[in-house]
Formats: sequence, structure tokens, C-alpha cells
Amino acid sequence: MSDRIVDAVTLVENTTHDLSAWGLFLQADIVVKFVILVLILASIWCWAIIFEKSRSFGKVNKKANKFEHAFWSGEALEKLYGRIKNKPGDPMARTFCAGMQEWKLSSENDDGGDLGASLHQRIDRSMATTINREINVLERYMIFLATVASTAPFVGLFGTVWGIMNSFAAIAGSKNTSLAVVAPGIAEALFATALGLVAAIPAVMAYNKYSTDLQRYADRLDAFSSEFSAILGRHFEQAHRHRASQREVA
Repeated sequence: MSDRIVDAVTLVENTTHDLSAWGLFLQADIVVKFVILVLILASIWCWAIIFEKSRSFGKVNKKANKFEHAFWSGEALEKLYGRIKNKPGDPMARTFCAGMQEWKLSSENDDGGDLGASLHQRIDRSMATTINREINVLERYMIFLATVASTAPFVGLFGTVWGIMNSFAAIAGSKNTSLAVVAPGIAEALFATALGLVAAIPAVMAYNKYSTDLQRYADRLDAFSSEFSAILGRHFEQAHRHRASQREVA
């Protein structure tokens, strides 16, 4: 009886494994190691994107508030355009410059005809193109967040399934179903699933948040472009009526 107890203790000691995260990684199969490395790199890249997006959205909203304050302060549009046209610092300012540039070109080429409708179309098209380009820049790397959010759990599950298959194969080969023998291999496999969730959960939360922030900012730019287009239309009509009255007097 005592010999059996000694043999059991010896077996447990011989099958002792390091169950720390680093130990589980070192003891894992090569495929599981690859899966773990992919998930760790994906998680690191996701956090880098999260910090970059947080900084970017905070920056553009702050600059948009500053520009809107200047725009609605009563400063002449020509003066504001002349001050920022060489270096517009944010998407809203670039949208403003695109509209002003189209308006100035149309005003300079006005031969006295009715350009009202076509002018509105050109201004709207110019600003819409600028907005789409700026939104595409802000949208960069969002696809990666969505990809990690949707695939990381399945990548981790693949590592887990592969690790468990290897563990069962080793158990069958050794013909030993002791918990001390089974547990380490199962732990190594489940470690991949845990890392998959660690990568996916922040990616899901960040994607949902920044998608909402991006849509709000796009709506803000669209609202500004509509208001600005209406203002430019009124300016053009006033200038057109003024020139027409001058020609009548002459």
C-alpha cells in the first residue's frame, strides 16, 4: 500500500507543470504557440489603434469647436478664408475652404447669367467630396478593429481545440488519465481561448464607440456644409442683384 502511495506521489512530481502564463506558452504545441503570438500581436495593435483614435477624435472635435466659434463670430468669410486657406487645420476647416474656393471661382467667372442652381450643385459636390475624403482618413484601421472583434474568439478556439486534441493524443499514448497529467495540457489549450477573448472584447467595445463617434462627426460636417452652402447661396444672390442694379443704372 505504501509503495502505491509513493508511486502516485512520484508520478505527480514528475508531471508537475508550470501553470503560469509564460509556462503555459512554453509548454504549448507549436500551432498553439503561433495562435497565442497572433492573438497577442492583434491585441497590442488594437490597443495602439484605440489610443490613436481617442487622440484623433478628441483633436478634431476640439478644432471643430474652435473653427465654428470663429465661423459664427461674425468675421467676414473672405477674411476667414484668407487666414486659413493655406493651412486648414481640421476637416471642418478644409470643408469650408473647399466651398469657398468653388464659390470664388464661380463668382470670378460670372458673366451675368443665372448660375444659382449650378453654383449650389458645384459647392455641394466640392464639400461632399472633401467630407468623404476626411471621413475615410478618420475611418482608417476601423476595419482591423472589426476583424479582430469578430475573428479573435474563433482563432483562440482553434488553438484550444488543437491543444486539446494533442492532450488527448498524449493521454492515449501514456495510458494515464490522472488529473495531474490531463490538467496542464487542457490549461495550455484554454489559454488560447482566454487570449482570444482578451483581444476581442476591447476591439468590440472600441469599434462600437468609435463608429458612433465617427457617425456623429460626419453628421456634424454634413450639417455645417448645408448651412454654409445656404450662406454662400445668399451671398452670391446678393452680389448678383447688386451687379444687375449697377448695370441698370449704367
